[in-house]
Amino acid sequence: MSAHPATPATDRPRLPPRWIIRTAWSAQRLLYRLTGGRYPLTRPKGGSFGMLRLRTTGRRSGRERAVILGYVVDDGRYVTLAMNGWDDSPPAWWLNLSARPDAAVDTVDGPVGVRGRAATGAERDRLWPALVAARGWGGEDLDRFVAARSRTTPVVVLEPRG
Repeated sequence: MSAHPATPATDRPRLPPRWIIRTAWSAQRLLYRLTGGRYPLTRPKGGSFGMLRLRTTGRRSGRERAVILGYVVDDGRYVTLAMNGWDDSPPAWWLNLSARPDAAVDTVDGPVGVRGRAATGAERDRLWPALVAARGWGGEDLDRFVAARSRTTPVVVLEPRG
């Protein structure tokens, strides 16, 4: 689970063009602003993941950065994947969170201060199936997408502070 063998190009899931992925991200941010933060934030329910807005501090700029992510809940913690639209490089939010782990999430229940970290070992192995099982991640394709990457995909745990 934590390491994936190289996947032949013919076995890799087909992704939409990068411009479509970037347009979807922009549309999410626009909807968030237009609805005053009500959409697309959701709670996980019925086997589907929820959506939250993660606010980190830029590792170089020191300015607040925000991104909308899918997540599942594990014992009161928010759990997500550090993926950059299925691209091989790590997402900027993960680099920021790694450098400055104190952050905040906006959920349908309001803002929550969190501390982020990567799950490792047995914890990662336990959390992975919950992420794969959550509808919306791509189901069985999640393992195939991750296997096509050259690096291990971090499972990120956002633990509420205080």
